[in-house]
Amino acid sequence: MLALGCSAESGSVSDLFEAGTGVNAPADASGQSPAHLAACGGEAFFLLWQLQTGANLNQQDCLGEAPIHKAAKVGSLECLALLVAGDAKIDLCNNSGQTAADIALAYGFLECAKFLTTIEHTQTMKLRGQSGYSLSDKRGLLRAEPAAQEQSGRCISRKRRRSDDLVS
Repeated sequence: MLALGCSAESGSVSDLFEAGTGVNAPADASGQSPAHLAACGGEAFFLLWQLQTGANLNQQDCLGEAPIHKAAKVGSLECLALLVAGDAKIDLCNNSGQTAADIALAYGFLECAKFLTTIEHTQTMKLRGQSGYSLSDKRGLLRAEPAAQEQSGRCISRKRRRSDDLVS
């Protein structure tokens, strides 16, 4: 069974399940695990089961593609969300140097590409400690959290800012 092109037959995933294939065992010579095949087929429920049984989310096949690349290739936002929730590496590159977002964009799955780039940007912001913004304002406007304001040295209370505005 060769699923490199993500054209998995409808029974291929269930065949693996019935055969008792190991959760991280390559299913074929191309090095694809059952999680690869589930992601490639957009089989979110089977992928979830794989994740719950300890599947390696970042296992790469002979093309250097992990399940996140396979889900991006077929435009499965549901599988991408499961993989991201399971802490799959979003910035993992395949042998061609492409991330899952690059693949989604190349195959025309703009919603998937946007989802992945947004998650990647959010993770980068958290790593840099710049995530001091909140959507908790009633008007839905972004505003800096007090901790972020103190870090930047620009901690000004709203009362003081308003009184300054009146004096000006």
